[in-house]
Amino acid sequence: VQLQASGGGLVTAGGSLRLSCVVSGRTSNLYAVGWFRRSRGTERKFVATLTWSAGNPQYADSVKGRFFISRDNAENTVYLQMNSLKPEDTDVYYCAAKRMFSADYFYWGQGTLVTVSS
Repeated sequence: VQLQASGGGLVTAGGSLRLSCVVSGRTSNLYAVGWFRRSRGTERKFVATLTWSAGNPQYADSVKGRFFISRDNAENTVYLQMNSLKPEDTDVYYCAAKRMFSADYFYWGQGTLVTVSS
């Protein structure tokens, strides 16, 4: 399974961005796809996730009501719509996938940088 993330950029506070994660390869054994964030020297933080087959989005408290995760079945792409962005949302964002019966996210894409200026 390969994941390709894109869509990061520079935006002013209050603006919006949409991140994309294209999932390819053997997707039949995937359980969930999620977004995480991490700055250099810090721990990875959960942002949002949804199950590959049924949806069921879940969000970190810090982004509830502002970020929305969705999936395009035809394109095997997972999106993260980021609205009302704040400077503290600045980070490198990663998409990741979890296999069935696995507790951990095993597959990771490269990061995409989101910078929110005040």
